[in-house]
Amino acid sequence: MVKGTYMSTVLKVNLNQPNPNVISQAVDIIREGGLVAYPTDTVYGLGTNALNPQAVRKIFTVKRRPLDQPLPVAVLGRMMAADVAYIDERASQLMNLFWPGALTLVLLKKPRLPLVVTGGHVGVGVRAPNHRVPLALIASARVPLIATSVNKHDSLPCVDAQEVLKHFDGEVDLILDGGTCNATVSTVLDLTGASPVLLRQGSVTRKRIEDALSALK
Repeated sequence: MVKGTYMSTVLKVNLNQPNPNVISQAVDIIREGGLVAYPTDTVYGLGTNALNPQAVRKIFTVKRRPLDQPLPVAVLGRMMAADVAYIDERASQLMNLFWPGALTLVLLKKPRLPLVVTGGHVGVGVRAPNHRVPLALIASARVPLIATSVNKHDSLPCVDAQEVLKHFDGEVDLILDGGTCNATVSTVLDLTGASPVLLRQGSVTRKRIEDALSALK
């Protein structure tokens, strides 16, 4: 895909009741291995079928992202997360309390998930977003969705469709315009080892996580 060869399509999307026709157009692109930018409960996400390695490589290309840096994956909930990652008691407890929401859990990946998604690493970041647009896309496509922020490598994430269009016109197939996102980030917790490791502090605090996990002891 070469920037400038065509213009990205922009469609308005209703955040409370995503239009089925709009979602259907986006899902068709996802199923064909294309790229869709969409609003989430944090920033705009750049997505495609997480099970399609060729499509995932396009994400790395348009973001100018090094191939050894993992991409996060959005799922509907625990059942879909279990398709791509191993879920232990700690993960299950945190999913029950904080999903859907701004908590990304890094779990050991299952073989079904292409290695390109994790940048060659053993762990994959999974999250169920608390936002009707990505949830509608995932439910309709019936596949986990790449959920990386829309930005060039080492640049700030886009928080509205105009920013996405400015930086990615001609590089993504469809932009779903849902207005301005709240620009928060998800908390990222690594559960691939014996002890949890907080990789990034977001709206779910360390204390809330520690309180949740203490209930398992």
